[in-house]
Amino acid sequence: MFARTKSMGLYGMEAYMVEVEADLSRGLPRFDIVGLPDTSVSEAKNRVHSAIKNSGYDYPVSRITVNLAPADKRKEGPVYDLPVFLSILVAGRQLKPLPEDAAFIGELSLSGQVRRVNGALPMVIKAQEAGVKSVFIPEANAAESSVVRGIDVYPVRDVSQLLDHLKGKEKIEATRAEDYLKYDMPQALPDFRDVRGQLEARLALEVAAAGGHNVMMIGPPGSGKSMLAKRLPSILPDMTFEESLETTKLYSIAGSLPEKISLIRARPFRSPHHTVSPAGLSGGGTVPRPGEISLAHNGVLFLDELPEFSRRALEVMRQPIEDGEISISRVAGSLTYPCSVMLVCAMNPCPCGFFGHPSKECTCPRGAAARYLSKVSGPLLDRLDIHIEVPPVDFEKLSADGPGEDSAAMRQRVNAARQIQQKRFEGRGISNNARMDAAMTREFCRPTPAAMVLLEQAFERLGMSARAYDKILRVARTVADLQASRAIDVPHIAQAIQFRSLDRKFWQN
Repeated sequence: MFARTKSMGLYGMEAYMVEVEADLSRGLPRFDIVGLPDTSVSEAKNRVHSAIKNSGYDYPVSRITVNLAPADKRKEGPVYDLPVFLSILVAGRQLKPLPEDAAFIGELSLSGQVRRVNGALPMVIKAQEAGVKSVFIPEANAAESSVVRGIDVYPVRDVSQLLDHLKGKEKIEATRAEDYLKYDMPQALPDFRDVRGQLEARLALEVAAAGGHNVMMIGPPGSGKSMLAKRLPSILPDMTFEESLETTKLYSIAGSLPEKISLIRARPFRSPHHTVSPAGLSGGGTVPRPGEISLAHNGVLFLDELPEFSRRALEVMRQPIEDGEISISRVAGSLTYPCSVMLVCAMNPCPCGFFGHPSKECTCPRGAAARYLSKVSGPLLDRLDIHIEVPPVDFEKLSADGPGEDSAAMRQRVNAARQIQQKRFEGRGISNNARMDAAMTREFCRPTPAAMVLLEQAFERLGMSARAYDKILRVARTVADLQASRAIDVPHIAQAIQFRSLDRKFWQN
């Protein structure tokens, strides 16, 4: 007696079709699962055994062989519990053959409840692309899967409900994306109107948001670095549907998608603690899961107290923040996850935090500020487009009446600048100035003769690297875009140079 059920597998961001084949034959009772299963898949036989008995069905007293095809791909996770359960019932003639155009995904409890699985969204997308007409998933995964068009998605609470549906007794209603729209609406974000003073820092973050640039903020404790960083998402452009879908897929794979959320519509803001491991940032596991840098995809990755992060963890990010993707190699294979992020870093100017403070004395020994900064490698600092000082705010500005400019006004200017960039880079595979390569920088970032003279003087005086030269041009291009200027003139170059505090070596004492 033989039965076949369609299911899905997942490897990194890529999903693939899996056929779960069950064969019942004569011999001593035994349950074998083949097809490169990992430990969690092999343990399915215990969960399925209990689920069959506790659901009121007869567990076959025979030799049971389950094959997960294709057999050359390693299968991971409890996602195959439900199709194994159904294949055994069909092979044992306790259930009629299943529809050929249906796929089943889900983990089983011992009582027969269907539990949430990771990666349901990319698996449902792949099922739709493969021509599957209906897919049965855990009820807890219904929200994320409802956004896929062209396929019926049925949320399953437990196996009894599913079997009633398959027998035609009581039909399960397919999910609709409209049912979850109210949960998708982003919550109110912290607003820049609450920020007192810090005009230069506000301008720098506006430029960063307009061009997608990476930022370093340096200032004493309490100057508002974290407060500014947390408000950055409030001025970023709205996510496109494609960006929302890709970010949601990453969260689905990582098992971090909030309940009832079908699409992540607010740009992520990730702020890992400085004790995070390299694997925590990049992604890890036997089959690597997305790390913090990927979970911040299309959003902001904020690293507070940058020198306190381990050197190994910081070096992991050097190439990914430049390429917009990260490749992770493990014994099980090599995976690539997207990580197009705005990297925002903050740090004190010295170990005690008060070097250069107007009213508090620095207690660090001579040279401590330079040694503190040297904990962060030069190549990583060179990849930060903008670095600014965030000085303490005086009493007069803190006590001033009335709010400052709000995020809505800043966001309007950012959106206008982004629209200019989208037209500029149409058909080139990028959407903002920070992603320009060297050839695009030469094409679109041509300063006027007077601006080129200023840039040459700054380059020679500050001893900048070739990468820093390109960064200044790209930031100047963004400053010009914010002012709707086609040309890059002296004020734009001057502003971009002003945003390179570390090149001016202000930290030396």
